[in-house]
Amino acid sequence: MPEPHVVVLGAGPAGLGAAFQLRRRRRARVTVVEQQAVVGGNAGSFEFGGQRVDYGSHRLHPACDPAILADIQSLLGQDLLERPRHGRILLRGRWIHFPLKPADLVLRLDRRFALGVARDVVVRRFAARSTGDDTFASVLRANLGRTICDDFYFPYARKIWGREPDTLSATQARRRVSAGSFTQLARKVLSGVPGIKPVGFRHFYYPRRGYGQISEAYAAAARAGGAELLLGWKVTRLERPASAEGPWEVVVERGGRETRAFRADHVWSTIPISLLVRLVSPPAPAHVCDAAHRTEFRAMLLVYLHLPVARFTEYDAHYFPGANIAITRLSEPKNYAALTEPADRTTLCAELPCSPEDRWWRLDDAELARHVGEDLARAGIPLPAPPVAVTVKRLRNAYPVYAQGYEQPLRILEAWIESLPRLLTYGRQGLFAHDNTHHALYMAYSAVECLVDGVFDMRRWQEYRAVFATHVVED
Repeated sequence: MPEPHVVVLGAGPAGLGAAFQLRRRRRARVTVVEQQAVVGGNAGSFEFGGQRVDYGSHRLHPACDPAILADIQSLLGQDLLERPRHGRILLRGRWIHFPLKPADLVLRLDRRFALGVARDVVVRRFAARSTGDDTFASVLRANLGRTICDDFYFPYARKIWGREPDTLSATQARRRVSAGSFTQLARKVLSGVPGIKPVGFRHFYYPRRGYGQISEAYAAAARAGGAELLLGWKVTRLERPASAEGPWEVVVERGGRETRAFRADHVWSTIPISLLVRLVSPPAPAHVCDAAHRTEFRAMLLVYLHLPVARFTEYDAHYFPGANIAITRLSEPKNYAALTEPADRTTLCAELPCSPEDRWWRLDDAELARHVGEDLARAGIPLPAPPVAVTVKRLRNAYPVYAQGYEQPLRILEAWIESLPRLLTYGRQGLFAHDNTHHALYMAYSAVECLVDGVFDMRRWQEYRAVFATHVVED
């Protein structure tokens, strides 16, 4: 029996993980289509200022499925480093180590904040139970109290998602906040105590040549196994099969000049689910198109500052929940991999969530660099020298936004996609899910397990979907 042809849309971890596993298991012939000239997507890396930098701050967490972690270790070998986590949070004008350390909390935590948290612990014991009409705000306020919410989670949420906390779904809290209760928060703090901390806590894995090296290794292994990777090609149309058993026609173009069309037995998409719907021809019904329009992603500006100093700070990442600072996080890529080169230069990456309709999106690179410099000065960590180079990356689909009622349009999209033969959507953007790279790879491997003898087992896939729903983002 000939192998079925699976066309994978997107060469991020979810797409490449599936391509690698499909070829290794000899489940299908594979073509991966990626509109960028390089692999990795938002989890990729690129050259700037003589060093490799990532699209924001990325880590491979020890919570990764053991089999997948073993594959990554095999693919990268000694290039996969185990590194200690060493970040900090600016909270009420004071720097607190992140992950949280008991001693740091005692010595550095603002006294009014500490007293407020203590009061909230007591008040919570007598609080009324939820009525069931929960939101992001009500869930976190009930579980963590007003102090932590008002000084950390709520201002941070406003910046990341551009919405008031009480307009966000409760699912946003359950999927995005790993320490969602005082008990969980206490466990995180106590995990820093010698003799209590679990194996792998406060550590992460990071490739020597940037986070994108994971995707590059998967791409190389998939190619070696026989997968075809079309980089720099954009999907322009997915023609539906004429019959239940008929093939899909996938039409792609490169540079607006070259066009190709080929047939596929299965189409596996990791691109944003709302974009996938718009590519299918004949077009989706009006109510499905409307649901795609109401499924919202938050955009992100990544502002890179190349500085003429060996190192900015000792920390890998700084977090800024306060409303007086526009950026949410600042990372220094050299510190992730303990690099010493270039010896006299370093690069910072500032993350600024926004909307393509915001004024931030329209600012040029120099203006954005100036705003980042002003933010850092307000935070008490001014730039030691003017940047010698600046570049900005604009990500239109960085975070799914779980506004209240988001489930209805998402169900409409998923139901319509499931009604089409042999079309699968998965991954962070494909399932509109908050996740880490190890979650996306788990989805990819799970999809491959469902394809047996050319037939995709949808019942088994729904069982995996139930597992995906339990994923919580690792901080």
